[in-house]
Amino acid sequence: MTELGESRPATILIADDDRSIRTVLHEAMARLGHDVRTTSNAATLWRWVSDGRGDLLITDVVFPDGDALDLLPRIKQVRPALPVIVMSARNTLLTAIKATERGAFEYLPKPFDLDELAAAVQRGLVGSSGDRAALAADDEAEQFEQGERLPLIGRSPAMQVIYRTLARLVGTDLTVMISGESGTGKELVARALHDYGRRRAAPFVAINMAAIPRELIESELFGHEKGAFTGATARSPGRFEQAEGGTLFLDEVGDMPLEAQTRLLRVLQEGEYTSVGGRDPIRADVRIIAATHRNLRQRVVQGLFREDLFYRLNVVPMRLPPLRERKDDIALLVRAFLSRAAQEGFAHKSLTAAAMARLGTYHWPGNVRELENLVRRLVALHADDMIAAETIDVELAEAETTVGVPSHGAAEEAVVGPADDNLGLTVERHLCEYFAAHDGSLPPAGLYGRVLREVERPLLTVALAATRGNQVQAARMLGLNRNTLRKKLRELNIRVGREVGRNHGGANGRDEH
Repeated sequence: MTELGESRPATILIADDDRSIRTVLHEAMARLGHDVRTTSNAATLWRWVSDGRGDLLITDVVFPDGDALDLLPRIKQVRPALPVIVMSARNTLLTAIKATERGAFEYLPKPFDLDELAAAVQRGLVGSSGDRAALAADDEAEQFEQGERLPLIGRSPAMQVIYRTLARLVGTDLTVMISGESGTGKELVARALHDYGRRRAAPFVAINMAAIPRELIESELFGHEKGAFTGATARSPGRFEQAEGGTLFLDEVGDMPLEAQTRLLRVLQEGEYTSVGGRDPIRADVRIIAATHRNLRQRVVQGLFREDLFYRLNVVPMRLPPLRERKDDIALLVRAFLSRAAQEGFAHKSLTAAAMARLGTYHWPGNVRELENLVRRLVALHADDMIAAETIDVELAEAETTVGVPSHGAAEEAVVGPADDNLGLTVERHLCEYFAAHDGSLPPAGLYGRVLREVERPLLTVALAATRGNQVQAARMLGLNRNTLRKKLRELNIRVGREVGRNHGGANGRDEH
């Protein structure tokens, strides 16, 4: 690319078969002071690039005479320094990965944000992103087809952020920390990072820390030698050894006991470990991806998670949005789940527009997993080929009374964290006040009652918020009889609304251009 100085404006090439988009982009780039050339076809685009024209290219994917993603490798071969910004309405994870693998400087989904595009153009022209080496496209990349089952589904703005992040990460070995509520698809994201990454030919091994007894976690992770403990009759490889050369997914890492955290930290720092009962260190060539529904920063403060391990795991944090933040994707998800059910031998079914709209009014505490379970239940139990809104109403009404609260772990975290903080601060304040008032002597009797009265109100309030005002669920979580809870609510004058904590917003908005 020609060196740009103040004497010559940059030349921006724009290729899109939509005339209105070409006009908008032309005006936007011209206002920024750039020289602009636009075309509606791939042939002209290729001629310009091969002739050495342009300092930056903004291109759509699909043209009447070709596909820009197929053209990208040729562009990078003849013009390796030309920044290419790819935009597409075919905004899936595979499109983002393809664009990145084939050398795109940036990928933006349509509808796009002009300010974001302008910032990307500026980065491309001044080289603020450095000379990023394009991820090498290989034979397996050619197997991506529109009909292939997508690892992740959704076109909402929230999912586009996830796709673009994944596209940048698949070619690296960076440690990733995935956070999000239960049911948001954390393992799907981890598998996508592995399946489209450089370690795809090696194993993907997953281990759920919350599902393994504490005393067995170290053996599960690092393996054990014969005779290491009672019952160890033979050597057993651990998950690190099983994942050698590939990816180890540590699900619910926030539930890992402190002893195991110390050993995991050594692996991340030194790249080696010893098996339980072993003496010789074992080298580990494994990419680590961790996931949790818990607030790990809060657990660090509480002394339940090592701070140094947190920073080792949290190299690239990714937050998966709950379904209530991406309701635009519900229709896509439902159609995908119905299609999968049909492929498994169930009858072909569909939902009426009213039924689909009803799904958008529900708060989905179980997220995508809950939606998938609902679709499978509809397919299996309801005879009608066209599922009506009344059927959805019945199913969701039942869900309100059975699973209409956040997952147990999420609800517990929402209650225990604030309650712990309130209790600690309240006790500390009372003690400080009494020590100061009594010249350092012990406070008089009755501290328990005073602290309890102050802690009860925030504890009950947080519990009700976590269960969205459901007193039955709140009482069960707190270990109280429902009548006892109601009595305390009256005594403390706590008003209860069924809509506490609900999502009052509508569907996600979209930019229109």
